Amino acid sequence: MRNIKLNIEYDGKDFNGWQRQPNKLNIQGTIEKAIEKITGEEVELIASGRTDRGVHAISQVANFKTNSKLPVEKFPIAINSNITYAIRIKNAEEVDEKFHSRLSCKRKTYRYVINNSKYGSSIYRNLETHIPVKLDIESMKKAVKYFEGEHDFKAFRSSGTSSKSSIRTIYNAEVIKKEDERIWIELTGSGFLYNMVRIIAGTLVEVGMGKIKPEDIKNIINSKDRQKAGKTLAPQGLFLVKVEYD
Repeated sequence: MRNIKLNIEYDGKDFNGWQRQPNKLNIQGTIEKAIEKITGEEVELIASGRTDRGVHAISQVANFKTNSKLPVEKFPIAINSNITYAIRIKNAEEVDEKFHSRLSCKRKTYRYVINNSKYGSSIYRNLETHIPVKLDIESMKKAVKYFEGEHDFKAFRSSGTSSKSSIRTIYNAEVIKKEDERIWIELTGSGFLYNMVRIIAGTLVEVGMGKIKPEDIKNIINSKDRQKAGKTLAPQGLFLVKVEYD
């Protein structure tokens, strides 16, 4: 039995998230059907983590077990030939049988993209969130650093999460101003709770609007009260950028 690791890019706009769901277009099921067509086997494609409806990935990682003798370098071509262009397999490699995309993962990086121009973009509207109110970038940069370290992020998760613990570690948190009036919020952590990145991004937007002071972030974290944090921003601005393993 071989263990195949895939590096996957996708535009989540038309999908109901990663997870396989009956009667709903999803990324996991779409790729699994393509693999079955190629190998003749029903496989379970295990991702580093589930992304929600409308969320994108620049570099998602997933693995599956197979008895297929197809050379590993042929898998991207074969799978891509049997799926929509909204999903692309960028790389495939054979890995140790113990490798598990989710359990072996050490760090993930997410990026939230905000278009902070006056009128927004028609072309990129499904790949970013438009906020026409000018945001105070320097205040957002100060605020984002309060998220670094190990904290109980209960105030920054939506109801419905299956995680028993809300303690997570953020290794690096940045707000980056781009030249084209876009703002990137990038978070690298051990793992993330349901909607955690989108809620952190929404809280930072309220900092940028002057509704929350940068130094108030520490108190919001300590409160563990979801009502004290900002709104959950829309999914189309969120990207899974990188998944890291030892």
